[in-house]
Amino acid sequence: MKEKMGIWIDHKTAFLVSLNDGETHIEQIDSNADSNVRARGGYKSGGTAIAQSVSKERSAEERRKFQLTEYYQTVIKAASNADEIYVCGPGQARSELEKEFRKFRGLQDRIKAVEACDSMTENQIVAKVRSFFSMSKERFSI
Repeated sequence: MKEKMGIWIDHKTAFLVSLNDGETHIEQIDSNADSNVRARGGYKSGGTAIAQSVSKERSAEERRKFQLTEYYQTVIKAASNADEIYVCGPGQARSELEKEFRKFRGLQDRIKAVEACDSMTENQIVAKVRSFFSMSKERFSI
């Protein structure tokens, strides 16, 4: 039987729900990425002609992008054994994860759907994943 996996993801946490032969396994992966906090210091705060806050924001944003890319790579590695993948979550993280999946040949074809959904509890995430795969099974069996 094919292993099916649902991924609920935002920029802080990802929940991976594996469905395999009636068993459900849940794994949580934290991003540990810096939050979107504005850098301290104002225009010319250090006495230079360059706006230091702009420079600090740029480097903080680059660091955050790198941390998120590492986070997405960790999630993809954890999901690499799944035959069918369903991705959902609030915000942009689900789309960014889908873009990372596209970098790997063979894995991008395993994504069956990417949907927006609100914040959920673990039980709600498991129910949504089960519901998605039971509905897709019904669609293909007709």
